[in-house]
Amino acid sequence: MIALLLASPSSTSALAIIAPYLAATIVVGQIVRRKARNSGQFLHARRALPTWVTALAFVAANCGALEVVGIVTASAKYGALALDFYWIGAIPAMVFLALMMMPIYAQSGAMTMPDYLRLRYGQPTHLLSVISLAVMMAFVSGISLYAISTVLHLFFGWKFFDVVLVTAAVVLCYALSGGLWATIYNELLQFAMTVAGLLPLAWMVYREARGPNGVLLRLPAEMRHLWGIPIAAPHTARMDVVGVTVGLAFALSFGYWCTDFVLIQRALAARTAEGSVRTPLLAAWVKLLFPFLIIFPGMAAAGLLRRQAAPRFDEALPLLMQHYYGPALLGLGVAAIVASLMSGLAGNITAFSALATHDLYREHLRPREKDSHYLRIGRMFTAVAAGLSVATAYVAFRYNNLMDYLQLIFSLFNAPLCALFVLGMFTTWASPAGGFWGLLCGVLTAGAHNFAVREGWLVYGSQMSANFYGAIYGWVVCAVVTTTVSAITLRRTRDELHGLTFYTQTSDRVRISRKAWALAAGVVAAGVALDWAYR
Repeated sequence: MIALLLASPSSTSALAIIAPYLAATIVVGQIVRRKARNSGQFLHARRALPTWVTALAFVAANCGALEVVGIVTASAKYGALALDFYWIGAIPAMVFLALMMMPIYAQSGAMTMPDYLRLRYGQPTHLLSVISLAVMMAFVSGISLYAISTVLHLFFGWKFFDVVLVTAAVVLCYALSGGLWATIYNELLQFAMTVAGLLPLAWMVYREARGPNGVLLRLPAEMRHLWGIPIAAPHTARMDVVGVTVGLAFALSFGYWCTDFVLIQRALAARTAEGSVRTPLLAAWVKLLFPFLIIFPGMAAAGLLRRQAAPRFDEALPLLMQHYYGPALLGLGVAAIVASLMSGLAGNITAFSALATHDLYREHLRPREKDSHYLRIGRMFTAVAAGLSVATAYVAFRYNNLMDYLQLIFSLFNAPLCALFVLGMFTTWASPAGGFWGLLCGVLTAGAHNFAVREGWLVYGSQMSANFYGAIYGWVVCAVVTTTVSAITLRRTRDELHGLTFYTQTSDRVRISRKAWALAAGVVAAGVALDWAYR
């Protein structure tokens, strides 16, 4: 492997940056190992970290394959429409999570997302949600590994299997040492590496195009406008208003930001309840500016890809770096990609371990063991998660756009879960039986829709449009079935729901401060202004 890495000057330049970075991640894991002495600290790190740390980790956990490679590929393929993933598809949901849902999460005492569903709906729904989330996390981890391998193969010709094994092994080393503590602190390092590696690229693109508006003007006319889409034309248009506003901005966005365990895990790690509320709000301000670092430079790759007979959109970011960077900056850029992708991989591996240990093993298999036993099991499931990510990395080969693939996965699992959480938190009548059957039918409906698309029985203008409508169907079916079954089955009393819903909060509930309201109002206003400016 080392001989392969040293085969070219560009490889040597990249290795000079990547090797110390990989070593640093392992050192961080060993340093914080003493803070993860029990299963709770290893798996959850609840109420342990400063708010600024959890806020940056919240952003960094999201800035893996989804942001760096996935969003750039979407920008090259869809142009200005990719901005919808931020100013419409992220900011409103992040604000709603902070102001409406984080107080309930914090008050409920739930350690994980399925743990809240156990308290609200009961054991059957809890078990079904654990299985759904575990499958989703395994596939998302595989996407990160696939993306790392694709990038390094394109740059240096490194073999896919070698890169997968080395990357998974490094992440496993520090995750086994310090658990979530090590993962969060390494996410700060990875976030800094990501920004440092992408800033020069953005600056060079803007200098050549004379700013973001110049990048837009170089696109084909149909790719320049954020609002230039029909109201409802899913079968012909690449995106339409209904799909973007209902599918992306509501079902997928709220499903991801408000129920994704990897993100909520970081918010709940803040030392205070107020810190848990502020974590998504502070992260939203960072997300607001990320399009200028990722999406607009990604649009510049559209011209490079048009030169290819059969464009591979996953190659957009590597092509940009090869076009603009010299050997030294290329090494930094590659290190930034690897850092960002490892961030997403590590976040999903530790979240999978927490779910499998706390919600599956401890809750359903061995509920009364010593804490040291659960700590060993948590480390075992961390290794299992790394192995599963290697296996699922090969599934991603079937797609040439990571964002299409990611949104497909979220439409299958997150959208139905979103409906279940919304009904669980903001009604008192959703019953345990309604929750179970609603979630099951929602996931099956989204899966059946995807199968129909794959077989050609349903035709859409793009894979992304199919994902949006699949999320809508999954969300609606889950909500309708939950409502219908709840009307004819036994509901829980208000006393049983004490502290679990918006209407049954306790007297010492988390109160939103004026600073939090000001942060929320400011980021929403800024998002609306940017959306209008690039309409």
